[in-house]
Amino acid sequence: MSDSIYDVIIVGAGPAGIQAAIHAARKKTQVLLLGRVESSSLYPAHVENYACVDGVTEGKQLLEAGLAQVRRFGAEVSPEDLLKISQQEDGLFALEMESGKSTLCRTLILAMGIAKTKLAVPGESDFSGRGVSYCVDCDANFFRNATVLVVGNHSAAIDGALTLLDYASKVYLAAAELKASEELLRRLHESKVELLTGRRVKEIRGSETGVEEVLLDNGEVVKTNGVFIELGSKGALQLAAKIGVQMDMEYFKYIDVNRKQETNIPGVYAAGDITGPPYQMAKAVGEGCVAGMEAAMFARRQKQQG
Repeated sequence: MSDSIYDVIIVGAGPAGIQAAIHAARKKTQVLLLGRVESSSLYPAHVENYACVDGVTEGKQLLEAGLAQVRRFGAEVSPEDLLKISQQEDGLFALEMESGKSTLCRTLILAMGIAKTKLAVPGESDFSGRGVSYCVDCDANFFRNATVLVVGNHSAAIDGALTLLDYASKVYLAAAELKASEELLRRLHESKVELLTGRRVKEIRGSETGVEEVLLDNGEVVKTNGVFIELGSKGALQLAAKIGVQMDMEYFKYIDVNRKQETNIPGVYAAGDITGPPYQMAKAVGEGCVAGMEAAMFARRQKQQG
């Protein structure tokens, strides 16, 4: 990963992110694509309704071919999750990755798709907003000096548990199997987070006042005031909210964009499923194309202005 300032960083290695990287790189800008193709919803799918692709094609095959194109056009690829975004006074965006590395960019394209955050266990919907949360960065402050339990196997859950140590009196992490960078796992094991590895949440229980306990699949009952469900990598809500990106007012899970894929924050673009349905590869690729070209042109103007 380069130590210089990137012109464009794309978060998400699905069809939108890959297409954005291709078009941004073709504009002769310095581009970094962050993410793992296996995290894309297209990866396990079979495609047979995409223009100019005859027959049935595996999503994995298409994505891997796309990554080869990205590299061929000169963009860098880093298969890791993004943990935090902030904007500096000079307008540059600072990004912190799960490996502990940080970098800067002039423009940012959010293309991480829609997080599938539901556990689908009894009590989850009943206590949503009353102890069950899907965003540590949004709700941690409500659990000061409380006991909380984070559910998830990947970087979002680990980073969430570490963040909650600054708020809660006790933090559990229930994970069937931990999957993250060595650096993030090292920080976790050296922390005061109590690990419940190899276990899944079977039920969330409580009363009118809120969550009181969770039942694990091994029969163990854990007393807790809150349950944070953080599956996969950081989603749009957690990352975008920190820099003031406007979400849709109806569902508060999609990013609002115009026809240039611009958000309300200059220099920040979004493409693909993260901007709302239909969840189709054709839409994702088209939006990625527009976002990549627009972000590259924005970055070039910023450099010219000094």
